[in-house]
Amino acid sequence: MATLNIRKLPEEVRTKLRLRAAKANRSMEAEARAILAEAVKREPAPAFDAKALQDFVASLFGGKPPKLTDELIAERRREAARERRR
Repeated sequence: MATLNIRKLPEEVRTKLRLRAAKANRSMEAEARAILAEAVKREPAPAFDAKALQDFVASLFGGKPPKLTDELIAERRREAARERRR
């Protein structure tokens, strides 16, 4: 099992964790483990939304369809060459 050290924990957070642990009849360490385990429980993945992905990609390109990969690479190379000349 892994070990986790938490540095610079605010005193107020430590105090609240101690009180929460006492109410649950657990150690602070056990309470922290329970909180972390609950926080990372997997939620069902949302259904894939192709339209949302398409809209996102379109927004990256100002609403225009993206250029072919070769064109994008060539464009970036031209931009890099202009930057080097500055």
